[in-house]
Amino acid sequence: MQLKLENVTKLYDGKTILDGLNLDLDGVKVVGIIGESGCGKSTLLRQLAGIEFPDSGNVTVNGTRVTQQSLIAYQKKIGVVFQRHCLFPHLTVERNIMLILTKAAGLEKAAAQERCDTILKKFQLTDQAHKIPAKISGGQAQRASIARAICTRPEMLFLDEPTASLDPLLTKQVLDSIKQLKSDGAEFVFVTHEMGFLREFADYFVFMDEGNIIEHGSIEDLAQPETEKLRIFIHRA
Repeated sequence: MQLKLENVTKLYDGKTILDGLNLDLDGVKVVGIIGESGCGKSTLLRQLAGIEFPDSGNVTVNGTRVTQQSLIAYQKKIGVVFQRHCLFPHLTVERNIMLILTKAAGLEKAAAQERCDTILKKFQLTDQAHKIPAKISGGQAQRASIARAICTRPEMLFLDEPTASLDPLLTKQVLDSIKQLKSDGAEFVFVTHEMGFLREFADYFVFMDEGNIIEHGSIEDLAQPETEKLRIFIHRA
């Protein structure tokens, strides 16, 4: 993964949320963004995913500068999973995935169905395929969101607190699914408050505070934080 931030700034209602961020990573596979609530980590993820754009500065991911002009081609290469599932509520789990495969990926129906069936089996959702999201559990719905996000075989996945609203059992189901994707070779940038998951899953961390990147490095560096802010954060987590 190549990821570059150049003086990235974002304001909401005159308040600075991202304050001139700079970062240049190359060769990492899984990046975890951590920090207290309101520090700007989800806002940063939205800039990386092209959901929003910075007020100033540049975002470049795997050689593509993320802009309005590059957005359509860029978003075909990525998948995004939010804190709560964003499945279409009136469509079954199967139809949610089939819609993306036929409309976004442009697959013929037979090829789309074959890939859909494979993904449903991979995420242990075959028996939920013909149910709408309201009729399945939160963990199943979030797994379905991940399945839909990866069905186009994206180069990279962006995850924003994918287990935030789940109980421990459902959290484990979702995290197990994400770990399987990592073992399959997927690249990720994710926001999390789960330090155990960060240490187990990521190979690089970015620690934010009040719209700034305070510290970043390999997961092993968390054992000896350079800043007092990160030491306090780890102690509280």
